[in-house]
Amino acid sequence: MTTGFSRLLHDSAPPFALLRRRTPGRDHDTVEVLVGPVHEVERLADLPVGPLPTLALVPFRQIRERGFDVRDDGTPLSVLAAEEAWEVPLAEALAALPAHEVRVAGGGFDVGDEEYAATVERVIRDEIGRGEGANFVIRRTYGGRIDGFGRADALALFRRLLEGERGAYWTYVVHTGDRTLVGASPEVHVRMSGGTVVMNPISGTYRYPAGGPTADSLLAFLGDRKETEELSMVVDEELKMMCTVGDMGGVVVGPRLKEMSHLAHTEYELRGRSSLDAREVLRETMFAATVTGSPVQNACRVIERYERGGRGYYAGALALLGTDAAGGQTLDSPILIRTADIASDGALRVAVGATLVRHSDPAGEVAETHAKAAGVLAALGVREAAPRPAFDGARLADDPRVRDALAARRRDLAPFWLRMQDRPAEVTGHALVVDGEDTFTAMLAHLLRVTGLDVTVRRYDDPGLRAAAAAWEGPVVLGPGPGNPADADDPRMRMLRALTAELLATHRGGILGVCLGHELLAAELGLPLVRKAEPAQGAQTRVDLFGAEEVVGFYNTYTAHCGDDLAARLAGQGVEVSRDPATGEVHALRSAASGVAGVQFHPESVLTLRGVELVRDLLSGVRATAV
Repeated sequence: MTTGFSRLLHDSAPPFALLRRRTPGRDHDTVEVLVGPVHEVERLADLPVGPLPTLALVPFRQIRERGFDVRDDGTPLSVLAAEEAWEVPLAEALAALPAHEVRVAGGGFDVGDEEYAATVERVIRDEIGRGEGANFVIRRTYGGRIDGFGRADALALFRRLLEGERGAYWTYVVHTGDRTLVGASPEVHVRMSGGTVVMNPISGTYRYPAGGPTADSLLAFLGDRKETEELSMVVDEELKMMCTVGDMGGVVVGPRLKEMSHLAHTEYELRGRSSLDAREVLRETMFAATVTGSPVQNACRVIERYERGGRGYYAGALALLGTDAAGGQTLDSPILIRTADIASDGALRVAVGATLVRHSDPAGEVAETHAKAAGVLAALGVREAAPRPAFDGARLADDPRVRDALAARRRDLAPFWLRMQDRPAEVTGHALVVDGEDTFTAMLAHLLRVTGLDVTVRRYDDPGLRAAAAAWEGPVVLGPGPGNPADADDPRMRMLRALTAELLATHRGGILGVCLGHELLAAELGLPLVRKAEPAQGAQTRVDLFGAEEVVGFYNTYTAHCGDDLAARLAGQGVEVSRDPATGEVHALRSAASGVAGVQFHPESVLTLRGVELVRDLLSGVRATAV
């Protein structure tokens, strides 16, 4: 092997990684080779960043650094610190890599199709149906064994993926000495260079028909409301992260179609600017909603309830850290999906998951897990490789009808998030935002800052929150969160309900409630809270809002209810209610006399077309009353 791969085959050789990265600005037709020792660290902050690249293997359990619940399976945060790094042309690498077949014995999923379908039904009914979140990703794992597995097998599998999978962001093999990861991940976790941060939410899975993909079947997929809502939800969730790490919020690019060998995905790209250390960016973006759910913190609890064992590296990330010519930090990180995790004794795991939403079909989600595993399992010889497309290699995304369908999706997004937003030079006030355990508050804070406010965000369980709220002179925004607002046994709800009552009684700086915050305000004003017949998670709806038609995004399972008699009584008290005349569901309320307003929808969501204008108007009303 003239490439230098031959020395990697010796048992005495150091650990190595081979990477084909489709990173913008790189030559996609090269394979990078990193060779060096592997060691373990405890925290992402301990990762070295220097001129020679560092490759980190970030397990899912690392999300504990964000304070989230996670099953600790002991999977290490491993670091390959490159002592040598070189590149090989792709054609030369393919010619030099081992080409033998690698076979898996005794393979099968740990959770059978029927059991997984039953789990899908339970999650929809018991989690989404009870307001615990908008969507959740539940894993199942294909396991087997490769007899006599060694370094040559790892390189042969990498070669098979290079040849058989198209459209991957990274195709890679990483051999640490006692573990091998080999995969083809379609999705950027996070990328950072020159202060620009990029994320890449991918969701919605078009499974190629038996005869191969066609534009007509793709158009039917693009017109599926469930698939559209699924992608919008993960865009919102990753915008929360972008607004946390980005100094100027984020901007949405796309949607686009990512075409792979066995399936295609719809995707967006999120871009922002950040002054944070690359390791902090990596920490704050653990882990994408596309592999966890939303809101992410509660999704971690749901994952722990429904999945067997820990996730290992599944849904974690690889992270390549280094510096550019000017000494600035760089980060390139794919999500660890579509990956085989192989132990030194040949024991193999290929974990896959489906995104479960309120409209999920259990049988369809089972099929989706099979499709997602297909690329890796084809390389392993477990299933047949994908048939050649009937359109002779043409890109489906080039079809004018497909381009029009994708453009129509973009027209349904809030213009606020389609361009970078500048903050006014003059600060016109100071707002306190209460985080009810949903980092939608990061997006809400960005939106508020663009209206001219200085913003402080504090979690509901911050010991100093109640004292800070009592002393606050500007507007207080009661933010969203998961769960049943009427559950008196929930400590979070008890605390937030008490805080809401205190603010209504004493605060004169203006109060705005969003989603859960709105429900708590409504309850304190005497409106009953009811469970909706069908959850509205990630639903874009046209409503009458105080006499004007608005397109807004809802993420709620519970709602305040108001009949005619109650509406008349509240009107006599100076409280105006905007409601659905057919169902009595309350979309919003406002009181000029009390300086209070609340909205059931999310004005900060990409689904609310005029969110910034609505917030500016509502806050103007409550602040004018306060003055």
